[in-house]
Amino acid sequence: MAAMSGKIVQNVFVSPWYQTNRQFGTQVRSDYFAPCVGNSLPFQGGKLAWPAVASMHLRNLSKYQSGFPNRGTVHCNVASSTTVLPSLDKVDFLKLQNGSDIRGVAVAGVEGEPVNLTEPVAEAIAAAFAAWLVENKKADASQRLKVSVGHDSRISAQTLQDAISRGIAGSGLDVVQYGLASTPAMFNSTLTEDDVFLCPVDGSIMITASHLPYNRNGFKFFTNDGGLGKADIKDILERAADIYNKFTAEGLGTSKGKFSGSIQKADYMSVYTSDLVKAVRKAAGNIEKPLEGFHIVVDAGNGAGGFFAAKVLEPLGAVTIGSQFLEPDGLFPNHIPNPEDKTAMKAITKAVLDNKADLGIIFDTDVDRSAAVDSTGHEFNRNRLIALMSAIVLEEHPGTTIVTDSVTSDGLTTFIEKKLGGKHHRFKRGYKNVIDEAIRLNSIGEESHLAIETSGHGALKENNWLDDGAYLMVKILNKLASARASGLGSGSKVLTDLVEGLEEPAVAIELRLKINQNDPDLKGGSFRDYGEAVLKHLENSMDSDPKLQKAPVNYEGVRVSGFGGWFLLRLSLHDPVLPLNIEAPRNDDAVKLGLAVLAAVKEFSALDTSALDKFVQAS
Repeated sequence: MAAMSGKIVQNVFVSPWYQTNRQFGTQVRSDYFAPCVGNSLPFQGGKLAWPAVASMHLRNLSKYQSGFPNRGTVHCNVASSTTVLPSLDKVDFLKLQNGSDIRGVAVAGVEGEPVNLTEPVAEAIAAAFAAWLVENKKADASQRLKVSVGHDSRISAQTLQDAISRGIAGSGLDVVQYGLASTPAMFNSTLTEDDVFLCPVDGSIMITASHLPYNRNGFKFFTNDGGLGKADIKDILERAADIYNKFTAEGLGTSKGKFSGSIQKADYMSVYTSDLVKAVRKAAGNIEKPLEGFHIVVDAGNGAGGFFAAKVLEPLGAVTIGSQFLEPDGLFPNHIPNPEDKTAMKAITKAVLDNKADLGIIFDTDVDRSAAVDSTGHEFNRNRLIALMSAIVLEEHPGTTIVTDSVTSDGLTTFIEKKLGGKHHRFKRGYKNVIDEAIRLNSIGEESHLAIETSGHGALKENNWLDDGAYLMVKILNKLASARASGLGSGSKVLTDLVEGLEEPAVAIELRLKINQNDPDLKGGSFRDYGEAVLKHLENSMDSDPKLQKAPVNYEGVRVSGFGGWFLLRLSLHDPVLPLNIEAPRNDDAVKLGLAVLAAVKEFSALDTSALDKFVQAS
């Protein structure tokens, strides 16, 4: 099942974790988690040399195709043994948690970033998820649970997919590999009812690290209840650490040796894309090609979103000439696949203008975020994307509450509430926080149909609260198609008109104030406690300045209005950093807000304010 044969790559041994049978449908026996014991693995300094990837081979690895080459189901029998594996590197599993995701370094070659997401770590995490799933689904021995596994275009994706598959199948659950896929599709596979595609699955794992550099990777987990939360991820990582620390055939094989799992492949992306096409056709009155005559270009950033041009837009009749970076390439040679990145947005804007297209669409690596550009090069991202989606949703659901993250502008609030007649509920950063808050509001009787972050994460109630960048774009396409069908317009001006009146700040900056964890001012405490102390002091100091006013309702950090603008200082969700957002009508006003923050936090010596110092001094 391993994608690579055993060979030496720059003195790092790449092991064939499983014995692979060449016959279809036959069984393969191996000691669970001990496939290569004895003298078959080399040692370096007393440590086992686990698979790694040499930098010179990165581009070749990115061309690997996923899964098994048309060889049906592979059955994995687990045999109990008392053989002890050679020693493994110590891993702090909880440091792999990134909110409701898992992220780590999967590829060697970047100085100062040692690999901590190895194959054995991935297998342990997969086995932990399997145990978590069995427990939460309350499955008994007669029930065979099924897990789908997919990945984005990263160069470590194939290796991790195989490791994850072994961990799941070795735990007695069935695995369905989707290969290259999008994060939204992975969640959808827990909802789709289609026996041909082995759906619905009981759980799903997406292998991705969003827009992070090529050497990173990670996992997102889903059930039919949605994405797992922070507490679930912590639980899984704690289980994984226990499994990893008992990495012997006895420790893992004894309790699971009586089970066997199978690994199969399915082209689930064809189901997912077909549903997107149907959604646009339905919105346009069941017209076969509602986008005929539209010229729409796609920029996938060499991530997993290249399917959108050929599998969604073209069947709907759109011309996609000029689309770029559709080919998966985990080194991301053209630009970061990130709708928030200025270089990425310049790339899609140029493609629209050069090709005289009606619309441009750009995705992040795993397609759970997106942005758009109209025919004049006007961007729909961050506050403008939220404004556009709010306008579309509020036409369908008048008066509904729009839930956003904490860094949205005051102008957006005015637009949603005064222009559109909705309610703006500004909440915390983190797409899961925003989605969960929208779900909570609905549960207490406050109608909400849209939860969306400035990052491009957006989820709709009608789409099972899935943050799906492709579905957001489908809603925009629906608007184009329905407007033309109603004789209201045939270009992207329909979209531009929807955000008319949105007040946008002349100055908008984000600065990162880092906390030096080695500074004696922390007095042995955590960076989180220190950051909270900074925020509390800032909040108290604002009471003494009549020109500044704290936000009456605020769920994260300290938000203050003044000098025609506002600032928000908050503690990062994961890092020893206090991000500072400032928006103002003029640069001088932004400087005044920055100086107010500097005056309040100057006594905290562990807080690095150099970025803020530079801003106020240069202005």
